[in-house]
Amino acid sequence: MHNAASVSASLGSLGLCRLFGVSWPWSLAAGLGIYLGTRSWKYFYIAARTAKRDLNGLYVLLRVKLALWRYMRGGSNIPSIFAQTVKLHPNKPALIYEATGEAWTFTQLDEISNAVGHWARGQGWAPGDVVALFMESRPLQVALWLGLAKVGVEAALINFSLRCDPLLHCIGVSESRAIVFGAELADAMSEVSSTISQSMVRFCTGDLSAERLACLAAQPLDPILAAAPKHPPLPCVPPKSMNDRLFYIYTSGTTGLPKAAIVVHSRYYRIAAFGNFAFRMRPDDIVYDCLPLYHSAGNIIGVGQCLIHGLTVVVKKKFSASRFWEDCIKYNCTVVQYIGEICRYLLSQPVRPAEKQHKVRLAVGNGLRPSVWEAFMERFGVGQIGEFYGATECNCSIANMDGKVGACGFNSRILPNVYPIRLVRVDEDTMELVRDSRGLCVPCRPGEPGLLVGRINQQDPLRRFDGYANQDATKKKIAHNVFKKNDSAYLSGDVLVMDELGYMYFRDRSGDTFRWRGENVSTTEVEGILSNLLGQTDVAVYGVAVPGVEGKAGMAAIADPTGTFDCSSFLQNIQRALPPYARPMFLRVSPHVDTTGTFKIQKTRLQREGFDPRLTTDKIYFLNARAAHYEAMDEELYSFVVEGRMSL
Repeated sequence: MHNAASVSASLGSLGLCRLFGVSWPWSLAAGLGIYLGTRSWKYFYIAARTAKRDLNGLYVLLRVKLALWRYMRGGSNIPSIFAQTVKLHPNKPALIYEATGEAWTFTQLDEISNAVGHWARGQGWAPGDVVALFMESRPLQVALWLGLAKVGVEAALINFSLRCDPLLHCIGVSESRAIVFGAELADAMSEVSSTISQSMVRFCTGDLSAERLACLAAQPLDPILAAAPKHPPLPCVPPKSMNDRLFYIYTSGTTGLPKAAIVVHSRYYRIAAFGNFAFRMRPDDIVYDCLPLYHSAGNIIGVGQCLIHGLTVVVKKKFSASRFWEDCIKYNCTVVQYIGEICRYLLSQPVRPAEKQHKVRLAVGNGLRPSVWEAFMERFGVGQIGEFYGATECNCSIANMDGKVGACGFNSRILPNVYPIRLVRVDEDTMELVRDSRGLCVPCRPGEPGLLVGRINQQDPLRRFDGYANQDATKKKIAHNVFKKNDSAYLSGDVLVMDELGYMYFRDRSGDTFRWRGENVSTTEVEGILSNLLGQTDVAVYGVAVPGVEGKAGMAAIADPTGTFDCSSFLQNIQRALPPYARPMFLRVSPHVDTTGTFKIQKTRLQREGFDPRLTTDKIYFLNARAAHYEAMDEELYSFVVEGRMSL
């Protein structure tokens, strides 16, 4: 509003000067002077600092949008785009399986996925049917979902770490007609086999005895695929479009049971293309993909570079910090992927020659803590960090294209409406949206934390929100009257903060910030500091309620696999590093801290158990402020704290 008023005033003055016969140069000077005099000089300052970045971002945005428009107009989908890639690179290695060294060319990947399509059609599965895939990462997993997509069948990519009820939930919520599981997960299947519907067809890939297959009522898939035709199956009728479902990817479930996020063909292309264009990947790049293929980072940002852009991708069965750089050297990798805590795990490894003998120039991922960003680049000689923010289902992804340390992306301050995302104010206690007198959301000022939202437009593949298999879950992620009356926007659930140049920094997932002694405590920030103090060990920070006390007291769960944690030295360190309100009142020391398959720390159980020593065998400590030391929590001390007889 202020900028519009400044423009109006300057144009008015220019017109007035001309009316009185003032020359054009003097009229322009007067108009510019009034524009600058109304404090809009800052606009020029920001424009000068960010124009190059913003133009590059606009170029990437238009490039993706134009490609999507062309594919949609041509009736394409991911299998047909992959077919074009195969024609360009028939004999180039597409996927390399690190566990065996086996390399599949693009032609071989195409033929195996064709065999999958023929097998699926032979099962009588129709377009729209769903097949669950439950296996550790391997090239066959890509061939399976790609082959299913060729005949219109959708895959449900299930986390291979799930067991029992969460596993049953994921199979059930997708309404899968069949399941393909890896032989390495036969025990997990045994636990749920009797509960799964007998009508669900089961196939196993890998070596499993005939007796075990019979117990699981499963058929061996590998010989079936080996005997299936390798020519392309007839496409489904009507053919799947870019806006049709491709597969389901499940949320990590850090705060409840996983939700099945719908991934349509255009979303797969969009995520993979943004990663490629934003971070300037090259046709000869070799990508080291150590992330699980049931996750969008591994299967879209990673494998998508293979299927869409013709890059070679090395698939690692499971991330290994000790083998990471040796693998990169062995396969001449130039791009690596990270997520969550991977970079910190690598920094915690002993120094070895291989960490500087690789050819890696780019690390792409999200969740890199600012506290380890520069240390990672310096120690391992990686020239570029490609940090981004996004979720499988979101429509407000952003990317850090120019390497601004700590930022997960940006939005233009001079052309903010080109990409309609915004940080809006929320009540930090309830995470409810704050609205103005018109009922609209209140945008945050630079430096003010807010919830990231993205305007929804189902006709625009960059702005659409496809939600989840569960419609109730979908509705909870949509708000109305956000940017303007009667609009709708996607709620990310994440709190970010933007600086005056438009760079955005991840602050917390909603609910991870808690108030203590009148101050907001960022769990992400405190976790980073504590982890650094403890030599990059796993740390989970969360707030716990104490009866009769306002707010939540900080508690830190600390991994101590060697049993050498020292409370005294820890307290001395945090007294120097943290303000009093951010210092954990309670500690929970255990051999390890639970994480998801994508290295996000699981806090739900920890928060539920709190500081009650009766609920865990882990060591729990209480910060006795008067005595200035941590003391072991027992039932008597617990009673004192809960009853208010111990000062916090």
